[in-house]
Amino acid sequence: MSTSRIGLLGLAVMGQNLARNIARFATVTVYNRTTERTEEFLAGPAQGAAIRGAETLEELVDSLERPRTIILMVQAGGPVDAVIAQLRPLLTAGDIVVDGGNSFYQDTIRRGTELAPDGLHYVGMGVSGGEEGALNGPSLMPGGPRAAYDHLAPILTKIAAQTDDDGACVSYIGEGGGGHYVKMVHNGIEYGDMQLIAEVYELLRRLEGRTAPEIGEVFAAWNETELQSYLVEITATVLRYTDPETQQPLVDLILDTSGQKGTGRWTSQDALDLGVPIPTIDAAVWSRNISARKDERVRAAQVLGGPPNGGTAAAGSDFTAQVRAALYAAKIITYAQGMKLLREASQEYGFGLNLAEVARIWKGGCIIRAALLDQIKAAFLATPDLTSLLLHPPLTAQVTARIGALREVVALARGQGIACPALSASLDYYESYRQERLPANLIQAQRDYFGAHTYQRTDKPGIFHTEWQGEASRT
Repeated sequence: MSTSRIGLLGLAVMGQNLARNIARFATVTVYNRTTERTEEFLAGPAQGAAIRGAETLEELVDSLERPRTIILMVQAGGPVDAVIAQLRPLLTAGDIVVDGGNSFYQDTIRRGTELAPDGLHYVGMGVSGGEEGALNGPSLMPGGPRAAYDHLAPILTKIAAQTDDDGACVSYIGEGGGGHYVKMVHNGIEYGDMQLIAEVYELLRRLEGRTAPEIGEVFAAWNETELQSYLVEITATVLRYTDPETQQPLVDLILDTSGQKGTGRWTSQDALDLGVPIPTIDAAVWSRNISARKDERVRAAQVLGGPPNGGTAAAGSDFTAQVRAALYAAKIITYAQGMKLLREASQEYGFGLNLAEVARIWKGGCIIRAALLDQIKAAFLATPDLTSLLLHPPLTAQVTARIGALREVVALARGQGIACPALSASLDYYESYRQERLPANLIQAQRDYFGAHTYQRTDKPGIFHTEWQGEASRT
């Protein structure tokens, strides 16, 4: 029997679709812990494709050309470690293990370090695009040993999403856990963008009284503007979808509790460790958490009051245009937070990220693909060490031209008692970032008072401490 180019382990929907994608360009051997799923896949979606099945891990490994390449599409965490423990004795120096799941980047670094003494290459590869992307072309973010990427590049370049002007949406991301870190931050930006869109939907629904299909038409029109993106596009589709059973907008029948798989939370946690503010993403994470407390919210709604008479402000005739401008400003601010985190993490962890390349490979296949990424790519090509996207003149101009609309929209929502945590956080980030002076001087004085933490002065150099209750402080 001829050998296969790639082995793939794990046949949930993402694994099945990725295997079918690869099979257009190379023969694939697939394996699943339950043989029944492998048989069903081979008899169903994989029928006629260059895909063969393996009943054991030994059979999977023996079917592959050397150096062997095995892609893991299993649940992050313990399952990945368990599979690696089973595979490790079967592999030889030079073989490549690719983790295509949403693993935590520190786990990826650890696994790579553990496998290196055996001469095994471990690649942590972020895969974005969902089920459709896995089948028709995802954005791929592989990190790990450069030599392993160079071996994988010919096939990864073929299976990745293709853009008309910028090629395949795959690139070598960097050392260690760089690939999974970039995918983690991608998902954090995704959290923020989705929350911003949801808040805009709520404002149009409550302040203008628009129906879901009407709001869907607004989003469809916006998708032809600077807001063009995958998330705006699918939002228009979702809002206009009619439930065949009730003939009502299906979105109105969906319970208002949103789930998460942890990548957004990891983004917030790591940003806290690095001291990088990402308030829009943080707001999106806690918004999902509070949405999950449905029973508590139902009880709270009976006893916690809102503004008198439901608020006094009213949406003006140009409210929809204001909201569009506010959404775009907040979107730029959110991407600025995410790219800032990538920049700081790359320096801290030694990933060696090329942020222009990151923006380029996000242009197709992935969930946060958007027209804005062309400008982000251009910004980092022009200034690779750019401190913040908000300081890139073309983006500075676009944000400052729209920040008034964001202020107006947030103020109106506040007056009406409508929560808009991500819009508010985006505005607060902008307002704080542009301040030459913040009230942190008082906080530092308080810290010195109760903890002798010392402080610096604006009028002379040095480190100072004051006995705040001493004689000199009395007036």
